[in-house]
Amino acid sequence: MLVQKKLPNGCRMVIERRSSPIVCVQISVGVGSDDENLRVAGISHFLEHMLFEGSTTRTTKEISEAIENVGGELNAATSNERTFYYAKVPRKHFAMALEILADVVFNPVFDPKMLEKERNVILEEIKMTDDQPLQYQWILFEKTLWKKLPAKNPTYGTVETVKAITRKDMIDYHQRWYCPQNIIVSVVGDAPGAEREIKRWFDRRKSTAVPELPKVTEPVDNRALVKREKRGVQQAYMNFGYKTVPRRHPDSVVLDVISAVFCKGLSGRIVDEIRIKRGLVYSVGCTHQSLGSFGFFAVYLNAAKKNIEPCRRIILQEIGKLSTLSKRELDEAKDYIEGKLIMSTEDHQHRADILAFWESVSSAKDAESYLKDVEKVSKADVLRVAQRYLNKNYTMTVVE
Repeated sequence: MLVQKKLPNGCRMVIERRSSPIVCVQISVGVGSDDENLRVAGISHFLEHMLFEGSTTRTTKEISEAIENVGGELNAATSNERTFYYAKVPRKHFAMALEILADVVFNPVFDPKMLEKERNVILEEIKMTDDQPLQYQWILFEKTLWKKLPAKNPTYGTVETVKAITRKDMIDYHQRWYCPQNIIVSVVGDAPGAEREIKRWFDRRKSTAVPELPKVTEPVDNRALVKREKRGVQQAYMNFGYKTVPRRHPDSVVLDVISAVFCKGLSGRIVDEIRIKRGLVYSVGCTHQSLGSFGFFAVYLNAAKKNIEPCRRIILQEIGKLSTLSKRELDEAKDYIEGKLIMSTEDHQHRADILAFWESVSSAKDAESYLKDVEKVSKADVLRVAQRYLNKNYTMTVVE
């Protein structure tokens, strides 16, 4: 059973009741790296770190111990468009977990010593990501794919901007974005009195205006773009992809199906051709990322440097061979999507995040209709969408 309500101050709640001994509560704030100006790039992620470093009523240790002492899990993440904080606990501790998260989100102290400590942690995180080709290949890909969209910038910012962010920057940014009408509280599990408890901690918060940022128009690619970056690694790490559409666009679900046709485990067309039949790579995959304001489709792999060009040719060939797609293959791709989704939503936190995501882009109810939209996808849809988006104007990046 799904409950959706909006408080008078604009805060939204989405509750999915399940018979389960576990409850996950997540607070999603509608701000991420795409909302930053270049001077404070990385501040959304920096702020996420800082909110666990003490509130006006609890120390850092008291925050973590409250959840961990009951066997729970407390964590957070930052993306282009959202920052979220969650606690997963035994159901009898739901009210306590919600209170802790509300305290963390609304009452940070931004202790100067803790700020410097976390600044150093993030600087090390940046170095670690840049040192790992499996992670850095995505930084390079999005930086190359996008010309205008802020998605071209890494979520963590840069060494220079992270070093320059001040405590005042942090306080101002928190006040600007962490307001009730920019927050979604999602709960999954058997949470006694969930609506009452959410109102208790969120209803009294003052409503303030959420900033409206100017819309950025991304230019259409009219040629292929290949970028190589020398890193002195033994293997090459390649991303091959295209700009697509936001999640609200009807073509987004068709691109999800195409992704499954190409790379559903070891039996997808591209995986079978590159990995199983030819042994050109150890690892290859495909993804369609469709968010609130943009989307991209990508095939990613790591292989011997001499195998990158053959892999590029095979990917283009497989895109061109979608006209041979059989009904059986199409049905198998749909079944794959359904199975993966069902298994992933067994994780209460994953489900809470899915509900919050759909609520942020349209309505949490659309999470329920997604599989129905997948089932409606026809071969004609696949061919139409592939022709429109998966053409010769690709972006390819290689870390080598």
